[in-house]
Amino acid sequence: MPKDYYRILGVEKTASDEEVKKAYRKLAHQYHPDRPGGNEQKFKEINEAYQILSDKTKRIQYDRFGTAEPNFGAHPGQGGGYGGFPNGEPFDGFGFDPSQFSGVGDFSDIMDSIFEGMGVRPQRKTYERGSDIETQVDVTLEEAFLGASKTLRIRTLMTCETCKGKGAAQGSSFEKCTACDGKGEIREQRRTFFGTFSQVKACEKCHGTGEIPKNACLACRGAGRVASVREIKIEILPGIGDNQLIKVKGMGEAGERGVAGGDLYVRVRVSRHPIFERQGNDLIVWHEVNVLDLLLGKPVVVPTIEGKKITVEIPAGFDLKGRLRIPREGMPHFGAARAMFAANRGDLLVDFIVKAPKPNGKLKRILGSLGE
Repeated sequence: MPKDYYRILGVEKTASDEEVKKAYRKLAHQYHPDRPGGNEQKFKEINEAYQILSDKTKRIQYDRFGTAEPNFGAHPGQGGGYGGFPNGEPFDGFGFDPSQFSGVGDFSDIMDSIFEGMGVRPQRKTYERGSDIETQVDVTLEEAFLGASKTLRIRTLMTCETCKGKGAAQGSSFEKCTACDGKGEIREQRRTFFGTFSQVKACEKCHGTGEIPKNACLACRGAGRVASVREIKIEILPGIGDNQLIKVKGMGEAGERGVAGGDLYVRVRVSRHPIFERQGNDLIVWHEVNVLDLLLGKPVVVPTIEGKKITVEIPAGFDLKGRLRIPREGMPHFGAARAMFAANRGDLLVDFIVKAPKPNGKLKRILGSLGE
């Protein structure tokens, strides 16, 4: 039975590209094998679903035929429908939409064949760039305030140190690929309802390079990359927000045989604080005050995120249901230079909790005399 990629990612068939990407990132983070409770099989399934649904051509083919396998689709006179056309839809010769033919093979491949017949040879794909990966780092509110250095350990595909990513054993040379006779390409015949096309594909054995190592590297078995643990040090800048992404270029999955690696995306999660609540660059703190202290006009002492204490006076007539604002005692603006650190900060907002005093005889007499 074909896999339901929409169900795997938990999205509707009408989901936008952004909704598909959001669902993938959430699930990939949840099931990543390096996380507690991760599931490698589920992680692979999620990646497979995203590879199909994030690619416009593959998604169209999947929606139409229930599969995104290459070369899948009905040929003229085969399968159900009118004359072998998908869903029985005849071709009227007008209003041509290439996307509707994705089920009979990649339309761009057909066009490549046409151009090759005219003497124009498109550039062939060789090795693939490494995949991007995402991980998470947890920081405290204090670390988000001051900035911090974090060392991450990520299990991913890395360039093989034994062969330096070449895939060949030390001292081994390369020889012509016998599958494609050193051309890096294999020509094949493909039938479509346009006719029969001679199509050129990158050789799967040599990945389009035309050569293979005489003796493959034993450490990576010729792949040029191995599964290992990468240690990366990242800098958390002051003022960083919760759920913010940090991109580390080239620190994702290594590419095939020395090709550029993917990028690493680090999602920063700022932990909840027992005292302060963050609201943008402002911080909110709750402070308990006694009615008698208010009547006597006593100042209040409130804590700051820096670990200091600030003494402030409550203005006469201040509405205790509102918030007392203490300027520039909140979080710094993200990316602000340290020289401008103090001037580029949010505010500290104080919410008051009014506590009634415990009545006693002396207090009652004093309050009674005030009412006379």
